[in-house]
Amino acid sequence: MKPKILVVDDELDALEVLGFKLREAGFTPIFATDGLKALAAIRAERPDLVVLDLMLPELDGLEVCKLMRRDPATAGIPVLMLTAKAAEMDRVVGLELGADDYVTKPYSPRELVLRIRKLLKRTKAGDDPGDHLHIGMLEIDIPHHAALVAGKSVTLTATEFNLLALLAKRRGRVQTRERLLQDVWGYETAIDTRTVDTHMRRLREKIGPVADYLETIRGVGYRFKADS
Repeated sequence: MKPKILVVDDELDALEVLGFKLREAGFTPIFATDGLKALAAIRAERPDLVVLDLMLPELDGLEVCKLMRRDPATAGIPVLMLTAKAAEMDRVVGLELGADDYVTKPYSPRELVLRIRKLLKRTKAGDDPGDHLHIGMLEIDIPHHAALVAGKSVTLTATEFNLLALLAKRRGRVQTRERLLQDVWGYETAIDTRTVDTHMRRLREKIGPVADYLETIRGVGYRFKADS
């Protein structure tokens, strides 16, 4: 089946252009023009990915993302946010609330489709049967995209999960922010290393009791402690 992409934007021209590009790329686009309709579509359609504008009627994109992440049924759906170029704070807040990636307006529909492909690819990455990590109080079941801390399930976004799994697999080895952007986000060049820091902060908050397994190497990047 073709992946379903929910595009949320109140600009009808933008929806028409992006819808054409998505169909051309082999996706099934669905649309919503305000935040409330977006939430209804997310719950009813369960899209494979949401392209979410921030400036929306009824309910803004940040609130939609927040409500998605609070609901276990929708928390794992990747979110790609559309932000105005000048609104850096909105971008930062969006990442803090759990967005997996962002694109600034005005954007190229072709670039956006490439970002969607990369995000879907990394969401499905690591499906090797039997790939199960058990380190101290932390369990990571890669085929099922599941993480448990002290036996309790932790709800992570696709990007947070992939970041945790990659660091755990490379336990004891320092990973630079640039390398993480390449291997987790799929960026060929280091666009903004603060993206890594934002996701790492959220990841540590969620895994609480084992947050100290993730070590910051000042001025370089991060490492999963070898003696965890």
